[in-house]
Amino acid sequence: MTTSPQPPLPLDTSRAHPARVYDWLLGGKDNYPVDEAVGEKLPPEARDAARQNRQFMHRAAAWLAGQGIDQFLDIGTGIPTEPNLHQIVQNLVPSAKVVYTDNDPIVLRHAEALLISRPEGATDYIQADVRDPQAIVRHARHVLDFDRPIALSLIALMHFISDEQGAHGIVRALVDTLPSGSYLILSHAASDLYPELVEQVVAEYARGGIRLAFRTRPEVERFFDGLDLAGPGLVTATEWFAGTQAPEPEGSGIYAGVARVR
Repeated sequence: MTTSPQPPLPLDTSRAHPARVYDWLLGGKDNYPVDEAVGEKLPPEARDAARQNRQFMHRAAAWLAGQGIDQFLDIGTGIPTEPNLHQIVQNLVPSAKVVYTDNDPIVLRHAEALLISRPEGATDYIQADVRDPQAIVRHARHVLDFDRPIALSLIALMHFISDEQGAHGIVRALVDTLPSGSYLILSHAASDLYPELVEQVVAEYARGGIRLAFRTRPEVERFFDGLDLAGPGLVTATEWFAGTQAPEPEGSGIYAGVARVR
């Protein structure tokens, strides 16, 4: 399957981008000096958080595939890092369909890696911004059946969207398009777990031109309003697991949860 046709966005290498900083934190090579400059000034816990986010996504996606969910909409995909979400879920459900979305043009350049689907399944890539949920859903409908359950994945994304930009309303708009039996997978940087590190992280991202909106546990829990949190509920990224062996105990400044749409 090919990427959904959209006009290309210009690649700005003069300013850092969250997807490329995340790639650097994960040890990737698809970033620029401006991204590296941000990453190098972050505390070591930032690399831990990137890894923990990725591992949470793997566990949550595998658990949902094991529950029979075979459609995934992953927004804020980031630069491909194996195993990618479709590799996780299609290993369990070969016929699964996955739609990826990101607003960084460099991710589009690497989208072929995201489109290597099993023959029984399908993958697609949309270049779009979460702040335009209607456009994302409009494109996703070409691949996903919105009359059947879909897992919406928002991994380490919404802390880049401020309250003034309507973060909670954006998630609600996306969730409202999903049928009953769908799921929301969400992880989010905490402002109240390691407050001594938050100021440094926010400041370094700001110097790179990236605004952060870390949130407290109640503020993150609001993203799940009206949904049924699956066990173990809203916990840290290293505490969330279901159907798999518990991860090694480790501190984390990331909240994570998976919730079912009623």
